[in-house]
Amino acid sequence: MSLPALDDRNFDAERQHWIEVRVYYEDTDFTGMVYHANYLRFFERGRSDCLRDAGVSHQDLLNREDPAAFTLTRVAVDYKRAAKVDDLLQIRTRYLGLDGPRFLFRQACLRDGELIAEGEITAVMIHADGRPRRPVREMMDTLAAYRWTGADLA
Repeated sequence: MSLPALDDRNFDAERQHWIEVRVYYEDTDFTGMVYHANYLRFFERGRSDCLRDAGVSHQDLLNREDPAAFTLTRVAVDYKRAAKVDDLLQIRTRYLGLDGPRFLFRQACLRDGELIAEGEITAVMIHADGRPRRPVREMMDTLAAYRWTGADLA
């Protein structure tokens, strides 16, 4: 599967963000299949690139007068198939919006259109010292334009 038509920020027409990740030997376990925890790393890359491409920089958040960062409060991953060394995976990230102070994401790892793993991720904002904080207003406004509103068909 090639990636869908993307704009200059790697979003498709449905506001889904896409990146590609190559599986290296270091990503696999002794069977040659991707070690389960590494899908979390792939999803992290997808979310980080999604935020960056939407105009939200982790460094800019940390460099604010009132520094802010993200932390995850919930991760749920369903594994469907195994990926192997040399596979080229597509990571799709959907920003679902806010639920109170929580940022909601739904992500998928695909290989040639075949679902490998999918995850639901909840993140919150924290101060630099780890205390919870309200989301940064400017960031919420920026992300609103990238909220995915499509039908959930996987």
